[in-house]
Amino acid sequence: MSDSASPGGFPYKLVATDLDGTLLRSDDSVSGRTRDALAAATAAGAAHIVVTGRAVPWTRHILDDLGYEGLAVCGQGAQVYDAGARRLLTSVTLDRQLAGVALAKIEAEVGPLYLAASRDGLDGEVLVGPGYAAHGKLPATPFTDASDLWTAPLNKLYIQHPTLSDDELCEAATRTAGGFVTVTMAGPGIVELLPLGLSKATGLSLAARRLKLKAADTIAFGDMPNDIPMFAWASYGVAMADAHEELKAVADEVTSSNEEDGIAVVLERLLG
Repeated sequence: MSDSASPGGFPYKLVATDLDGTLLRSDDSVSGRTRDALAAATAAGAAHIVVTGRAVPWTRHILDDLGYEGLAVCGQGAQVYDAGARRLLTSVTLDRQLAGVALAKIEAEVGPLYLAASRDGLDGEVLVGPGYAAHGKLPATPFTDASDLWTAPLNKLYIQHPTLSDDELCEAATRTAGGFVTVTMAGPGIVELLPLGLSKATGLSLAARRLKLKAADTIAFGDMPNDIPMFAWASYGVAMADAHEELKAVADEVTSSNEEDGIAVVLERLLG
């Protein structure tokens, strides 16, 4: 735990929460109990930062529903977004030449991939190609010509394979292209190619610095391998009950599932 407790007695000054599978329930809502627990933590002097793989256009409506006006880390750390001011403070884009090389290397190893991409900016589209199985009901723009991917700056690429599991695809992509891009798994069917070296920890450290907070001040909640760097950066990492085994292996604690208010369970205990 942090040695410097917040003024209200809560032992952390920063609560970092992933969205999907963590803060959000399966219907994309946040329970009243979890909202109350986060409000109590912030009343005790802690800041709450959402840290999500979703880019800003796929995150903004959730933040608006929460009445969230602080900083949010979006796009796997690529974007630091000021929700109150509705503006991007930082944005990191994918080198499209390196991404093309990475894709070619992965496909040479495993065969053709199904592709999607997240364009940069506050209103950046998500492009979805033939065969790619998009999850949920978030807005996306279909494309048929792969050259369309490269016509504007990107935050990341999404890849799927017709037969390989997410873990197998992630391993193969890391092995063959890990020197060109960062490969991460953000959820079922969501393997991503990011700018080399980028992670949730990158964006969270930038956001925390703006608030004059440190890793030692931070408790983090997550459920997937893309949360591993955030757990490594934070003082204390809490995995949800149905989290990926790789994340559970590095967590300091495993709480209840997102459907069972796992974040609230931990915060209520710490708040006493």
